[in-house]
Amino acid sequence: MPRLQLKPDSLAYSLSGAAQAVARVSAGTALPQALAQVFDDIQAPAPARGAIQDISYRTMRRLGLADALLRLLAKKTPPAPKLQGLLRASLALISASGHMEEEAPYEAFIIVDQAVTAAAADPAIAHAKGMVNAVLRRFLRERDPLMQKALKQPEARWNYPAWWIAAVKSAYPRDWESILEVGNGQPPLTLRINRRKTTVDDYLERLTTQSMAASRIGEYAVRLSRPVPVSQIPGFDEGLASVQDAAAQLAAPLLDLRDGMRVLDACAAPGGKTGHILESADIDLLALDSDPKRLSRVEENLQRLQLDATLRSGDAGERDWWDGKPFDRILADVPCTASGIVRRHPDIRWLRREDDAAQLATVSARILDNLWQMLHPNGKLLLVTCSLWPQESELQAAAFAARNHAVRLPAPGQLLPTARVERDHDGLFYALFQKA
Repeated sequence: MPRLQLKPDSLAYSLSGAAQAVARVSAGTALPQALAQVFDDIQAPAPARGAIQDISYRTMRRLGLADALLRLLAKKTPPAPKLQGLLRASLALISASGHMEEEAPYEAFIIVDQAVTAAAADPAIAHAKGMVNAVLRRFLRERDPLMQKALKQPEARWNYPAWWIAAVKSAYPRDWESILEVGNGQPPLTLRINRRKTTVDDYLERLTTQSMAASRIGEYAVRLSRPVPVSQIPGFDEGLASVQDAAAQLAAPLLDLRDGMRVLDACAAPGGKTGHILESADIDLLALDSDPKRLSRVEENLQRLQLDATLRSGDAGERDWWDGKPFDRILADVPCTASGIVRRHPDIRWLRREDDAAQLATVSARILDNLWQMLHPNGKLLLVTCSLWPQESELQAAAFAARNHAVRLPAPGQLLPTARVERDHDGLFYALFQKA
């Protein structure tokens, strides 16, 4: 794909790049991978990548509304994926105001002008620049009645597929609205302070000296009031802090680690929990993951933290990688639908299917049963998922305990996503078992 014939610092350039990313997601590619492909295709310079990413994530959070508006504004769905992506991204931006919505990052008339410019600059969709202009200008003229009509549709009101909304209602009849709303917000930047290198109080003081507002929301969790690029996090390169959600920071303490233990971190990538485990005690840790490329991210994290572990590529549901020596502790962060972290990955809701939870639960059950055989008597296994669906969390835990006669120990269970100042975290599930 040739480079865009647009100025890289223009909104038109960013809209065009985001349109291509959105089109790739619609074809089944996860947004991070879609963005990486687009950046490579158009040779996007570093400053433009941030803008393209921002628009793409905003579009995923408002895709239900954008699609509802597009159905009202266009006689038929645009056949060209890039054209559809451009209209979706543009409508997501210009409709941003009112209840539950993110603040609009650009003036509406600028969005319309730059969307038309983006269409005109792309030979594949240049013929449709008039349509882009007509659709977006009609929305501006008829904004209120169009929004009222679109928001009567649950998918547009909540920006989730209908099956997802129904599943949340069924599982959490009292909390379903707040769960959906939290998932539509922008995630916080939460840090885990490295206890081996500093204290939370000292780190907060360092943030204050650099005029960065923050608050403590966990034993080692610090939430920045305003997200910043990783390069601007004080002490990040020195290993003083790591980016990790507050709920995810509960895993290492629940393992009840002591010096000298042999520990397995199964499904370890990208390595956030791996680093936290090694910060907690002097142990012999094996970090396992089925994807060698993702395992390299674990290695990068450990190098930054100046920590050591044995890294191995292998399927946690098999035994060909195991040396036969039992583990004292096993962290099983098993595959799941990731339905509890949609505010960080808003594309997940549009990529998942209704039967994915049942299929992934079967895979995870095989992994858990296999890992249980590797656990030392009196050892502990911690089941973790970032899912909201009971078949991947509580039902999974109960079935596992029954099959393996496992003793269930106190653990948080299902944590629902929340965005309160003093408690801001994703939706995770924890179940702790001991082998008799």
